[in-house]
Amino acid sequence: MFSKGVADASNFVKGVDTSFMIIFGIISFFLIGITATMIYFVFRYRKSKHPKAEQIHGNVVLEIVWTLIPTALVMVMFYFGWMGYKPMKEVPDDAFVIKSIARMWHWQFQYENGKVTDTLYVPKDRDVKLDLVALDVIHSLYIPAFRLKQDIVPGKDQFMWFKAGREGDFDLFCTEYCGLSHSSMATSVVVMDSDKFDKWYVDTTVVASIITDKPGALGLRIVQMNGCLACHSLDGSKIVGPTWKGLFGSEETVLTNGVERKVVVDSAYVMNSIYNPNDDVVKGFKKGLMLSYKNELKEEDIKEIIEFMKTLK
Repeated sequence: MFSKGVADASNFVKGVDTSFMIIFGIISFFLIGITATMIYFVFRYRKSKHPKAEQIHGNVVLEIVWTLIPTALVMVMFYFGWMGYKPMKEVPDDAFVIKSIARMWHWQFQYENGKVTDTLYVPKDRDVKLDLVALDVIHSLYIPAFRLKQDIVPGKDQFMWFKAGREGDFDLFCTEYCGLSHSSMATSVVVMDSDKFDKWYVDTTVVASIITDKPGALGLRIVQMNGCLACHSLDGSKIVGPTWKGLFGSEETVLTNGVERKVVVDSAYVMNSIYNPNDDVVKGFKKGLMLSYKNELKEEDIKEIIEFMKTLK
C-alpha cells in the first residue's frame, strides 16, 4: 500500500499507517459485502419471482444490530485515528525549532543561529519543531514520507513536529491551492546524521557555491532562496510579474495611484518595488500580487539582486 522502506522515515508513520489500514479494511469489507448483497437481492427478489410486493413493518432485533455494529466500528476508527493524531500535538520541550515561512510560491526555513535556506535540513533521531508562518494566503505544508500535513493560515500560530528516523531526501510541497504557480511550490527535507548536521549548522559562512567571480552570483542565490523566480522570468516570458530580462536600465510604463507615467528602472526604483511593490505597478500587471519584502531582505541583499539584474541583458 505504501512505499517500501519508509516505515522509519518519521515517528508518526506507524500510527498514521495503522489508522489508514484499519479504516481502509472496514470500508473495503462493507463495500464488497453491501455490493454482493445488492446483487443477490436483484436476482433473489426480482419481479418474475415476486410479482406482488410485500410490506415489512420492521424488525427490532435487526434495527438494534445495524445501529450498534456501525457505532462500534466508528468508535474503533476514531480510537486509532485519535491515537495517531494526539502525539502530533504534544511537542517535546527540547525540540529543535525551525521557522518555516510560506509565501507565493516559495518555502523558506529560518534557523535560530541566523541560517536561512530554501530546503529543510534536519538532524536524524532528534525532535524537530516547525513554527509555521504564511505571509500572504493559505498554504499547506505536506511531507508524504513523514505522514505529516498542516494548513498554514496567515495570522494564526501553527506548528508541526517530528523525529526523522532515516537519512535521505524527502519531498515537501504545498497541498493547498495558493495561486498560479502553486504546483511549483515544492522543495525537499534533507535528513542528516546528527554529527554531520551539527557541523553544517555551526558553519555560518557563505555557501561555497556562491563564492565565485561570476557577476551577480550572490544575487541569483538570494532571489532563488526568496522565490522571486516564481513570478519573474529570466528569459523574457511573461508570468505573474514583469520579466527581468533587459529590465534594469529600461524605461517602463507604470501606474502610480492610478496615474500612468514613465519611469527608468534604476536602483532606487528596484529597491522601492521590493519594499513597496504596490506603489508603481508596471502597466499590464495586476496590483496586490506581490507583498513587501521589508522584513525578509536587507538593503545589502537588494544591491546584490540589482547586480544580478544588470547581467540579464
